[in-house]
Amino acid sequence: MKTVRRLLTFLLAFRWLIILAILLGCIMVVSNMLLLGMAAYLIAEAALMPLMVMLVLPSAIVRLMSLSRSASRYGERLLSHNVTFRLLARLRADVYSRLEPLAPAHVLTYGSSDILTRLSADIEELQNLYLRAVAPILVALIISLLTFYAFAIFSPLLAWVAFAFLMVTGLGIPLLVGLLTRTIGKRQLALRAELRTLIVDDIQGVQDILAYGQAGRQQDRLAELDAQLASLQRRMALIAGLRQALTTLMSKVALWSLLALAIPLVTTKAINGVYLGCLALLILASFEAIQPLGQAFQSLGHSLAAGKRLFELVDAQPTITAPAEPLPAPEGRLLSFEHVSFAYGPGEAEILHDITLSIASGQRIALVGPSGTGKSTLARLALRFWDPTEGTVRIDGQDMRQYQPEDIRACISMVDQDTYLFNDTVRGNILLGNPNASSQEIEQALETAQLGTFVRQLPQGLDTWVGEQGLRLSGGERQRVAIARALLKNAPLLILDEVTANLDSQTEQELLQALTRLMGGRTTLMMTHRLINMEEMDEIIVLDQGRIRERGTHTHLLMQDGLYRRLFDIQNGMLTFG
Repeated sequence: MKTVRRLLTFLLAFRWLIILAILLGCIMVVSNMLLLGMAAYLIAEAALMPLMVMLVLPSAIVRLMSLSRSASRYGERLLSHNVTFRLLARLRADVYSRLEPLAPAHVLTYGSSDILTRLSADIEELQNLYLRAVAPILVALIISLLTFYAFAIFSPLLAWVAFAFLMVTGLGIPLLVGLLTRTIGKRQLALRAELRTLIVDDIQGVQDILAYGQAGRQQDRLAELDAQLASLQRRMALIAGLRQALTTLMSKVALWSLLALAIPLVTTKAINGVYLGCLALLILASFEAIQPLGQAFQSLGHSLAAGKRLFELVDAQPTITAPAEPLPAPEGRLLSFEHVSFAYGPGEAEILHDITLSIASGQRIALVGPSGTGKSTLARLALRFWDPTEGTVRIDGQDMRQYQPEDIRACISMVDQDTYLFNDTVRGNILLGNPNASSQEIEQALETAQLGTFVRQLPQGLDTWVGEQGLRLSGGERQRVAIARALLKNAPLLILDEVTANLDSQTEQELLQALTRLMGGRTTLMMTHRLINMEEMDEIIVLDQGRIRERGTHTHLLMQDGLYRRLFDIQNGMLTFG
């Protein structure tokens, strides 16, 4: 019930439109009841050959109700769907706004395809709750009460019998359906999410799957999940058929029961016989309001499971919180770490141990060491994607936790090893750094990043699409796009994280030239295990197992004959051998 209450709170912003939709739904059913009831009365009365003037009003009501039924049905469908889609759009935006502060720390615990499923398929599933449950239940309740009062005009007994049949059909059958589908809906939603995740992973990793000859194995996994999902769908279809059959049966039993009770009343003159057909069709028409309830309860399991999955995501507490009274945005000229230690979770091993270093304005610091020593983690702390377990990260001398996270990131440009390029044009990817950049600024950034000649050779130039994750570009070209993006942002503080990893020697040298231009005049923290151009660094910090082992200039560290010298000799030996 907690999930239902939370989902229903989103309706408050649209309450007047929903009330109007419910009113139109009631008018539609009442119009149908009057249409059929008056048509039956008109036929029965006409058979007695009264004066024609006696048939004018019933004929007018029939014509009016036929128009009213069509208009109200159209208006109700249009309004209810419009409200539902606007509601889902707001819900999607709200979930995303709650999700964004969780990134990347909490989001990494989920797969990208799982998050996509929650933001798309799970939210779409909620339309069954809003469209097929809330309004139909209220309409059914109102129509049931109106039907009771309509039959009470003729006989209290008929009124209570009609009301009993409506209640049994409107509550009993949906409850039975809800019990039968209670676990099926949740399992079906989980299987759909698992299937989508597997499909996305298979598509993204299709090259590796084919290369290792695992296509058959992946197809078997997909077939197995699909078979399980199909089995659940068949069970849901059987339950839907049972629901429809029981609803139809109850409407017919109600019809014959009321006729059986009304006929003796007609023979005793308690009810005028001309109304007998009217009563029969009236009860049938009232079941139009009851029929949607079974489907509503059948889809309720899906909707509640989808709601729980969404709330599970958005209820997580952000790892990073903004201060109540943040300091003004920093300039980003000075970055320092004071006795910083960090572990990704309680009870997990520390990645960084007592790190202390300071980067002055315009200074270039290189952070080197074997892979897995915490270099990238330090970069994430600088961007305040996480807070240190112990110690303080400062920017411009102030604790980062005293600033808005957005203000910190606004004064930092980062070029990462795994640069993400969107499925957009070259221009669109570069403009991520500064959406308002002029054509001249873009051109200058391209030339500085040594990307100008390449872009001019593309079929559509800057408007050439790079493909998903930039797969139409080489590794070096993707990194140059990232450099151009950082140039457009023009932030005073620059972080370079393994930018030249996985590149050939020639591309690496060309990229380093572009990086040298990028670093000009900027406070720079470079993480790398490639000891190239280290003589241009003002200081080199050597990390090993999350601790600072050595620090100094390139020449000084070579003379120490320590870890840096060993890493340098190994790399040179590999380069010489290669």
